[in-house]
Amino acid sequence: MRALKLRLKHMGAAALSLGVLLGAAAAEAKEIFLYNWTNYIPRELLDRFTAETGITVTLDTYDSNETLLAKLKAGGTGYDVIVPSDYMVKIMIDEGVIQKIDVNQMENFKLVGKPHDTPWYDPERAYTAPYMWGTTGFTYDRAAVGMDLEDSWKEFFEPRPELAGKIASLNDQVEVIQNALRYLGLPRCNENPADMAKVQALLLAQKPSIAVYNSDGTIERMAAHEVVMHMQWNGAAHRTKADVPGAVFVYPREGLSYWTDNLAIPVGAKNVEEAKVFINWMMTPKAAAEASNFSGYNNGIPTSVEFMDQKLKDDPAVATPEEYLPRLDPNKACSAKSKELYDRVWTKVRQ
Repeated sequence: MRALKLRLKHMGAAALSLGVLLGAAAAEAKEIFLYNWTNYIPRELLDRFTAETGITVTLDTYDSNETLLAKLKAGGTGYDVIVPSDYMVKIMIDEGVIQKIDVNQMENFKLVGKPHDTPWYDPERAYTAPYMWGTTGFTYDRAAVGMDLEDSWKEFFEPRPELAGKIASLNDQVEVIQNALRYLGLPRCNENPADMAKVQALLLAQKPSIAVYNSDGTIERMAAHEVVMHMQWNGAAHRTKADVPGAVFVYPREGLSYWTDNLAIPVGAKNVEEAKVFINWMMTPKAAAEASNFSGYNNGIPTSVEFMDQKLKDDPAVATPEEYLPRLDPNKACSAKSKELYDRVWTKVRQ
């Protein structure tokens, strides 16, 4: 009987030891699930984050703010960190789909420069941290086109006949419609059905010239010479130049979008503390610079310039020339009425 008790005692100790080991292993298995724009962060940067913190990162990608919002509202997320643009942050705060995480209290927030420390859509930086910022214009291949084009949205929305079928657009309702409104000299976030009818007519007339509406693969499409012009973000234009030396990014004189993308944590995230560690880490100068060097965009951390590639700082597509600064038009959140009109126009164009 005594031997049996000893045997049971030893088995219990072994079981207890195994349970402790498994529990410790589970506690150490930290992870986050990042949902980011396509081709917007280097895997090497995520791997360095894991090496420094022990937190693994699984990356999924999307191609528009509207895709991101729809995914979150459908409830099928499982994501811990997301990267919404400025106007979408405001919508997400109002709709209660991102968490208040007091970014302004994080250790590295002191490194954030103006105006990124108090943006209009999150003035106290209670919900978001800055990621990248840039502009949306269009890029053309000067060698393929054979001439210098005007610095006007006319070249994109009413293209020259010889370029028909050789132009690509972002598949982005907000960017396309807002810039069409700028070209037509009409107010953005427009609530006037007559004005939006003019936008619809412009886009339907342009449609036969468009080879594809796609926000993914804009760099690859230009590099493969599938198209000679692409509505494009300026960072993508910068990266396009590696394969298309004659690529020119245009700052249209009618104005163009100036936007900021941000790091946020959605409601329902499972790994909130690990997500906060990631967001704080991404505000370090070296991490911000690595993201800029890969993506081709500027970031909100001024001291990151020490680690940024010289070719990035020298490219006018990224370092906006002073004479073009007045053309940059910050994004803003539109009313429900204007969004309804946008939806109606975009559905008609994309039929």
